[in-house]
Amino acid sequence: MPAQRSFDYAVVRVVPRVEREEFLNAGVILWCAEADWLGARVELSPERLRALAPEVDAALVAAHLEAIPRIAAGDPGAGPIARLSRRERWHWLVAPRSTILQVSPVHAGLCQEPARALEHLLDRMVRLPPTGR
Repeated sequence: MPAQRSFDYAVVRVVPRVEREEFLNAGVILWCAEADWLGARVELSPERLRALAPEVDAALVAAHLEAIPRIAAGDPGAGPIARLSRRERWHWLVAPRSTILQVSPVHAGLCQEPARALEHLLDRMVRLPPTGR
């Protein structure tokens, strides 16, 4: 069994009207320095976004969200930020912003496998629980 490793994560938020401070969780970014691992996943619910802000272009927001995992992965097509080191990309991705896409404060945790921890956080923080039970 792999040893427990510390990691840091932030939740990606869609904030349609910054002045109202209402948001929709749409992804997670996770950095595990011990494993030199950086990953991000995004899942925008167009229905939930429409309920919060019907005037917002969900396709445009989704396109901007998709840049986050590409930058985290170091995709060369994701621009100059994607060419930075993993640590530098992490810091850039979680820097505070006052735009429609923001991140939560950074939180810490322990895991054996960063990819599994990322999926678990996505389940807890972004995905709606199944209904009908």
